[in-house]
Amino acid sequence: MRHRLVVALVATALAAACRTAAPATTPQSPLYVEVANADAALFGAYNAHDAAKVMSYFSEDLEFYHDKDGLVTYAQVNEGFKRLLASGDIRRDLITGSMHVYPLPGIGAIQTGAHRFCHTENGKADCGTFEFAMIWQKKDDRWRITRVISYGH
Repeated sequence: MRHRLVVALVATALAAACRTAAPATTPQSPLYVEVANADAALFGAYNAHDAAKVMSYFSEDLEFYHDKDGLVTYAQVNEGFKRLLASGDIRRDLITGSMHVYPLPGIGAIQTGAHRFCHTENGKADCGTFEFAMIWQKKDDRWRITRVISYGH
């Protein structure tokens, strides 16, 4: 009897481990299009240096994990964007073809990709390409980011 229980438990664990992850959506899928549009609107505001509009795309319970700064809160991100965007010399561009969107049942979507940020430093363009993952939550027909992981800096 005990042997059967152990076999059943192991079989259940293996079955769970062997399940494949939900595939990424295609660029033509409605979820992908919605997240791509939200990303474009967010970074349109970013490139226009509109910190208030940028922050409207983040949930107030935001957790922003940055490989150099650690965990950053909504209030800290807000202050950082205000300072950064007031300089008027920064731009973000999504790397074409890098974006993937995965459904996140009951919440919204996971977006991954790479983006390039450029600003002028000492009279020269200073650009870097970095990877990211964001959790987008759809609530009341509105998309907001609740979690960000930004790395490769």
